[in-house]
Order: sequence, then C-alpha cells, then structure tokens
Amino acid sequence: MKAIVLAGGLGTRLADVTAGLPKPMAPVGSRPFLEHLLDYLIEQGVDAVVLAVSYRWEVIRDHFGDAYRGMSLAYSVEDEPLGTGGAIRQALDLAGQEEVVVFNGDTLFPVDLAALRAAHRAAGATLTMALKHVDDCGRFGRVEVSREGVITGFLEKGGSGAGWINGGVYWLDRRLFLDYSMSGRFSFEQDLVEPHIGSIRPAVFMSDAWFIDMGVPEDYHRLQRRIGGES
Repeated sequence: MKAIVLAGGLGTRLADVTAGLPKPMAPVGSRPFLEHLLDYLIEQGVDAVVLAVSYRWEVIRDHFGDAYRGMSLAYSVEDEPLGTGGAIRQALDLAGQEEVVVFNGDTLFPVDLAALRAAHRAAGATLTMALKHVDDCGRFGRVEVSREGVITGFLEKGGSGAGWINGGVYWLDRRLFLDYSMSGRFSFEQDLVEPHIGSIRPAVFMSDAWFIDMGVPEDYHRLQRRIGGES
C-alpha cells in the first residue's frame, strides 16, 4: 500500500515551537510529529510513502533519508509551493499506481485504512474522504453529506454547531486528476473538488477515530498531552 503525505507546511502559527522547521517536523514529545504519523502508516500496512515537500525540505530528508523502519520514502519536491492539489498531482507521478491514500502532514486521524479502501472500492468513486464528527465545526468548516453517503458541499469556516468535518485523509484514483485538467498551484478541496462536486460525487468514510489538527498552538499542546507525554 502506498501513501502520499503533504509535508510542505511552514507552520507559521506554530513559530514558537517549530523554530523555522517544516511544520511536520515540530517536536511531539522527543520526536518529530512526522515520525508519529509514519508509525501509524506502518501499523496500517503502508510500505511506501511519497512525501510532498517544499519549505526546508532538506531537514526532512536529512532526518529520515530514503527509508523509515523498513518503509521506503521518496520526495516530491516543489520548487515553488503548489498548494494541496498541485502537490498531490505532482506526487502521484512518484507513487506510480492507480490509487493512493493521501494524508495532510499536520493532522493525525488514525482511521482504519483497510476499511477506507473497501468503502472506496464499494462506492466505485474516484475520491473518498474520511470525515470526523465534532461538537463544533467552527474552526474547520462543515462537510455536507447526502442520505446516500455522498458529499454535496462544503461550508466555510466560521459557522458553529456539531457536524462532519474533513479529516484530511483521502483515498483517490489517479484518473480524478486526468478527468480535470489542472496544473500549477491549486487547492485540492477549493479548486478541484468544490467546483466539480456534482460530477466527482465524493464518497464518504465516517470514522470515530480521534482527530487532532496541530495547526494552532492550543491543539498542538493537546497533541503533546495525548502522545507526547506532556502533563
């Protein structure tokens, strides 16, 4: 099983803890966050990862090299930031297979990947998104889902109330990018998925796995308490 990890983030809002490091290298306990994410992928049977990297990517390469705990690593280097969509599109060439699972490099949402793959194939979709139900969608934006289990829209951040959010885990087919001709820098969700929501008809995989987005200091410290041993 192959995965793509979007690891090009700067970590601007975590500047006090990243000290200029790429966001996925922010320390959680005694190890970089990315190590925790890769540990989970190994547990799920992933044997090869393409790291989509940009800002100070050499820090990641120098730390991990071309393998981690027996899992092969390749680097899809963005000479200029490509956005999430452009990063996935470029990394697919290194992945070299028709379907792949994609992860945001600053979130941890340990879903069951075998179940996600099965749901994707059963739906016959080109894209399946893992969703998490939270008590307050305000920080994340809400994902609207039909009774048939198809994503019908996205509501921007700033609302409130309970609902489903994008967990930053996608099972997708390469043909998704072949069907829509896009190049250069673009957002996967805002520029590709949202404008074509009716034709893509993304399937959903609803998971009750715990979820943390470490993009803000409050959740970074919550992550430290959860897996980093911080009291």
